[in-house]
Amino acid sequence: MSEVKTFMIKGIALFGESHYPVRQRFVKYVRALSENQAREIIYSNFGSKNKIKRKNIKIEEIKEVDPSTINDKRINDLMELDHIVI
Repeated sequence: MSEVKTFMIKGIALFGESHYPVRQRFVKYVRALSENQAREIIYSNFGSKNKIKRKNIKIEEIKEVDPSTINDKRINDLMELDHIVI
């Protein structure tokens, strides 16, 4: 089984496409198995929460980071889990 890694993703997204379009930079940290899976997580999160289409999200950089350097509480809580019961 593959090891889950932490990725930092930087990019630009077009918010408010229909009313007042604004391009904003973003930096997100995600836990994923690969860069492709991390990219898909970003696309699905922005699409579901902000109604942004994939063509309006430009990912500039994806890199694996050391989890101990991250100050994001959500990511730190995910790293502490041993297993998930659904």
